[in-house]
Amino acid sequence: MYRLNLPSYDIKIKEEGTKRAIFDILRQKYVALTPEEWVRQHFVHYLIEHKHYPKALFGNEIELKIGDKRLRCDSILYTKELQPRMIIEYKAPTVTLQQKVFDQISVYNLLLKVDYLMVSNGLEHYCCRMDYANNRYVFLRDIPDYEAL
Repeated sequence: MYRLNLPSYDIKIKEEGTKRAIFDILRQKYVALTPEEWVRQHFVHYLIEHKHYPKALFGNEIELKIGDKRLRCDSILYTKELQPRMIIEYKAPTVTLQQKVFDQISVYNLLLKVDYLMVSNGLEHYCCRMDYANNRYVFLRDIPDYEAL
């Protein structure tokens, strides 16, 4: 897999026939090891182990419905009251983080109205705080520790 701009962790990978799977600590099961999943697992571990985000307040692959259309958020961080607080979108390391990635996550936010948006391809990471008063997002210099949210 790809070398990422994220700390390493105790990665659990298993072979399933000709395919590989990686253990998802949030879903508590092995999932197909794709480049995007490689980024997701590293990023989630980084947030939990280094930024002290509570594991119990995270969810992966959260389904949203807009009319008949179904969308999936890669990860959502919830408040202690279980309200969505942050949406995180992952891309493969080969995908450049362009405006269309922010457009995608912004569509999810039309439904959820969270405080923060994050995107990562494992090499670059961006975190934005929503400024609803001015209808924009503000890029933060660093990914905040959980206590700073």
